[in-house]
Amino acid sequence: MLIVNRFRVVVYLFGLFSCVVSTLAQANVLEGIRVWPSPDETRIVMDVKSEVEFSYFTLSSPNRLVIDLKSTSSQAKLPIKVTDSAIIKQIRASSPPEKGTFRLVMELSKHISPQLFTLPPTPGGQYGHRLVVDLPNETPKEAASNSIAKLKASRDISQLSGNDDIIVAVDPGHGGEDPGSIGPGHRFEKNVTISVAKKLADLINQVPGMKAILTRSGDYYVSLNKRTEIAREQKAHLLVSIHADAFNSPGPRGASVFVLNTRRANTEIARWVENHEEQSELLGGAGAVLAKNNSDKNISQTLLDLQFSHSQKEGYTLASDIISQLSKVAYLHRSKPVNASLAVLKSPDIPSVLIETGFISNPSEEKLLFQRSHQDKLARAIATAVVQYFKDNPPEGTLFANRNKTHSYRVQSGESLSTIAHRFGMSVDDIKKENGLKDDTLSVGQVLRIPGGHTSIDVPQESNPVETQVVTHVVKSGEYLGQIASRYKVAVADIKKENSLKSNTLWVGQKLKMTVSLKDSPIRKHTVARGEFLGKIADKYDVGVKSIREANHLKSDNLAIGQVLIIPNK
Repeated sequence: MLIVNRFRVVVYLFGLFSCVVSTLAQANVLEGIRVWPSPDETRIVMDVKSEVEFSYFTLSSPNRLVIDLKSTSSQAKLPIKVTDSAIIKQIRASSPPEKGTFRLVMELSKHISPQLFTLPPTPGGQYGHRLVVDLPNETPKEAASNSIAKLKASRDISQLSGNDDIIVAVDPGHGGEDPGSIGPGHRFEKNVTISVAKKLADLINQVPGMKAILTRSGDYYVSLNKRTEIAREQKAHLLVSIHADAFNSPGPRGASVFVLNTRRANTEIARWVENHEEQSELLGGAGAVLAKNNSDKNISQTLLDLQFSHSQKEGYTLASDIISQLSKVAYLHRSKPVNASLAVLKSPDIPSVLIETGFISNPSEEKLLFQRSHQDKLARAIATAVVQYFKDNPPEGTLFANRNKTHSYRVQSGESLSTIAHRFGMSVDDIKKENGLKDDTLSVGQVLRIPGGHTSIDVPQESNPVETQVVTHVVKSGEYLGQIASRYKVAVADIKKENSLKSNTLWVGQKLKMTVSLKDSPIRKHTVARGEFLGKIADKYDVGVKSIREANHLKSDNLAIGQVLIIPNK
């Protein structure tokens, strides 16, 4: 009897052990799936409980990517319909090849080569273990064909025009799955970089003879190599990368500007010399001849070295100008340009600078970096330095180089005298007088003489910049677009554009985002509580101490418990 009982215990323990092993074997969990479309690729991020073992393959007719997650169950909501991606239509589950494996199927619009890799948890704890899938929107053949077409179009324009725009590539750091550094207030670097970058691009675009292009215009990830590729494809004369610094303690603060160091330059030169195709692109026509004739590597290295030296020198000059302007609006962490081995600065043919706008790891500076007025000051300081740099060093064939010379301009379809005058930073009367025009009538193809010495090339000053904020409105029963627009003092068209609405139809509970003017916001009031002081109250409402003093006509910083303060909108 004792032997039988012992046998039952052994069987029970064995069964229990098997259950535990089985549970451990399938301990991983697919917790969710996020999709990040961008102009060049779509990134799919799978959040998993622990590092996942996976395999994948592709199928055609129809095109699919199949991913098997080993020893994994799923809590993700599937299927996922994807409407804003050029490459993926849907993500769904499918029958697994074996028990314990979870199979995902991604339905694609064409056959492409995916890239899959795992990522560890982020230091700030925002993300855990992840499996990442990068799906390019184009096949390698399509990408090569499009690149050649862009290159030819750009060259044709530059050959015909003596009034070219100076192209500035503005690079907002991080984005999408990559939040960058995370501040103590759980704010992401990627959000401050896109805000400052867009403000900078807007200012540059207002300067006659200049054009800004963004390496990313939304919340999606762009690889470091792709950022410099975008700048090169657009024939950029300069690359400005925007970031926010961080440290493992909250003490450090202030802005810095980085340029490429010599050691990184020498490493990049040695690598590029080995690659004739890339070398040809970087050296232009001379590179093509050298690559075709398989010339001496020493000659190639010398040419690249000269380009790198020029790029470094110009980058350092501009960095010094930016620091000078930033010192007027922000505290400086470094008073001189810093040499660093940063991938985004590696282009030998494009002068590049990387600007750390401040330390997001510093609690006070984190709040400052997200203040719209401070972002405006940073953007204006950078834009002022960039414009002055190109006024002193105008690239040949650009409006900046010809601003003091009388030159010709051929009227394009859809242009008027006012648009042409705005482009060249002068008045309509200046152009009419130079060309003896009696009225404003123009014809397509007409050649106008653009007078020199009249062009105004400066960052436009805004005497009363309008502060805005993005608010979310939840649609209630009986509300309609016109009524909501009137309440928030915005245009119906702006609401539709900001929310991608194709019609005026709304439904109860729908959330609408709107950018509204702060001056139209209701006055805020604050009742002083025990232990509060002006600095603490200012931080709470994200405004300056000085603005609270002025709004309440305070002669000192002494406050009384129960005192009611008006909190200004700026």
